[in-house]
Amino acid sequence: MTIDEKYMARCIQLAKNGRCNVSPNPMVGAVIVCDGKIIGEGYHIKYGGPHAEVNAISSVKEQQKLENSTIYVSLEPCSHYGKTPPCADLIISKKIPRVIIGCKDPFPLVSGRGIKKLTDAGVDVKWGVLERECLDLNKKFILFNTQKRPYITLKWAQSADGFIDIKRESGEPVKISSDLTRMLVHKYRSENMAIMVGTNTARLDNPTLSTRDWYGKNPTRIVIDRKLALPKELHLFDGKVNTIVFNSIKDGDSNGLTLKKIDFNSEVIPQILDILYNEKLESVIIEGGAILLQSFIDKDLWDEAFIEISDLVINDGVKAPEIKKFNKRENMRRFNREIIHLTNR
Repeated sequence: MTIDEKYMARCIQLAKNGRCNVSPNPMVGAVIVCDGKIIGEGYHIKYGGPHAEVNAISSVKEQQKLENSTIYVSLEPCSHYGKTPPCADLIISKKIPRVIIGCKDPFPLVSGRGIKKLTDAGVDVKWGVLERECLDLNKKFILFNTQKRPYITLKWAQSADGFIDIKRESGEPVKISSDLTRMLVHKYRSENMAIMVGTNTARLDNPTLSTRDWYGKNPTRIVIDRKLALPKELHLFDGKVNTIVFNSIKDGDSNGLTLKKIDFNSEVIPQILDILYNEKLESVIIEGGAILLQSFIDKDLWDEAFIEISDLVINDGVKAPEIKKFNKRENMRRFNREIIHLTNR
C-alpha cells in the first residue's frame, strides 16, 4: 500500500461513521497531512451539516500549516452551493496546495467541476486513489445519480426446504428469523431510506417496519394497496413514520400518509421507482412477500439481496423467491445462521 493509499483508506474508514445519517448525501471522509503527520480529520456527520473537508480543516489547530499540507478526500470536493458552501472554494481560500481524491462525484452539479475549479486555481490535484473502494463506499448514492432510481436491496428469510411462510389467510407467520438475526435486519433497515412491503404482508403480518432493535432512524414506509382497502388500524398508518401508499384511486398527503396514484394497467415497478426517485429516496429495502420480491427479481431491478436460511423445515407453504442470475455470491455465517449475500452489479 502506498502512502497515498494509506491516507485514503483512513478517509474511507472515517466516512463510514456517517452511514446512517447522511443520506441522500454521500459518505465522505477527509484527512489533512503535513510533513508526514496527520494534523486534521473529518467526515460528513449528518445530512445538511458541514462536509468532511470543512470538518477536517476546522480540526487543524495550527491553521497556518494548511498552506504546506495535503488534503485527502474520498470523494471529489463539491463546487456548487447546496445546503453548504462549495468545499473546493474553502480549500482554495485556505491555500492548501495539494488535493488527493478517491473518486469523482457523479452528481451532475459536481462531476469533474470540483477538480477543474481546484486545478484552475493552481492546486495540484490527483484523483483515482483507491477509486474502486471509494466508489463502493457510496454505491447507493452513485447508482441513484447515474441510473435515476433508488438502490434496491431484497431481504427475506426462508426455511431449510425453501419456504418463507405457511399458507394462511390470517394468524401469526412462521417465525423463521431468530431474535439476533432480526436485529441484523433492523441494521439493514437503518442503512436504507425506505422500506417496502406488499398488500398481503401488510394485512397478514401488520408490521411496524421500524429499526427498534438497532440504532438509526426509521426508513420511510412504502406499501402497495391498489384499492385502498387495508385496515386503517394497521401499524403502517399510525402516523409515527411517513408512509407512502401506492394505489389506483387518488393522490393525497395528510398526517404522515402520502397517497400516490399509479396506473396498474401499465408496468407498476417502473412507475414506483420514478416516484421514489423524485421523492429523493435514494435506497429501498424490499421486505414484502414472495410475489413482490419475485416481481423485482423478474424485472432485473435489484442490486443486492440478503437471504437468511433457517434450520426449520416447513414441508409446505409459500415458496421463497428465486434468483437465478446474479453477479457475485457470498455465503456468511451470522448468529448461527447462514446468510447468502448476492449482488447484481
